[in-house]
Amino acid sequence: MLLTVDIGNTESVLGWFEDLTPVHTWRIATDRRRTADEIGLQILGLLGARQLPAPERIVVASVVPTLHRVWLAVGRTLDAPLCFLNGGSPIPVRLDVDHPLEVGADRIANTLAAAELYRRDTVVVDLGTATTFDCITADGVFVGGVIAPGPTAGTDQLARATAQLPQIHVEKPARVIGRNTKDCLRSGGFYSVVEGIDGIVRRIVEEWERQPLIVATGGLARVVGPHCRTVDRIEPALTITGLAIADRYLFGPPAGSDG
Repeated sequence: MLLTVDIGNTESVLGWFEDLTPVHTWRIATDRRRTADEIGLQILGLLGARQLPAPERIVVASVVPTLHRVWLAVGRTLDAPLCFLNGGSPIPVRLDVDHPLEVGADRIANTLAAAELYRRDTVVVDLGTATTFDCITADGVFVGGVIAPGPTAGTDQLARATAQLPQIHVEKPARVIGRNTKDCLRSGGFYSVVEGIDGIVRRIVEEWERQPLIVATGGLARVVGPHCRTVDRIEPALTITGLAIADRYLFGPPAGSDG
């Protein structure tokens, strides 16, 4: 039984996999103050609520280096071997960029998932704290991409920097033209994200001179993706699926498997 963990700056996504199918997923806050015992007990509580046993293996992608030692201790707490995915992992992708070791583990997981699931040129748009655009060739080469502010960055900054503008959630407004402050913010926040994604994707396609598959993933993929003209597929679990694929290379195929 495999547990995958995608540790982001704001949230961490946990996935419980049987083969390459995410049977259960959870989102928990990424809290740098929590101990390994606290995280381990939370995981056991989440698993217990679904009547699931402790994991046999854990594969982690993290963009928060200060938590690596804590999560290694979580593995010991759960008595499960734990492996971090990174630029040096023995997986069948290539990072064709200036500084391969600087590529985030989540982007590596996206690259592996796109290469094995789609087998065609792909741009993965990952909507998290930052919005990343990962350009991946059909044969599994990450050739670079774009990092932009995440969907909530603009509205969060407005709420912090102004005295009268409230905090809002990113969601599709009923109308583009708002008739009150919240609706104006909701429209501006939502459509700036949608148009920003479409604009960057169009520029990527023009410069790359290919016709890639455009895949949206991340926590807000289902909210934003359907309204982007350039997005072909919405796969919220793509990153953790990449971690499940990586498990086969990091730990080897399960006992009794032909693969």
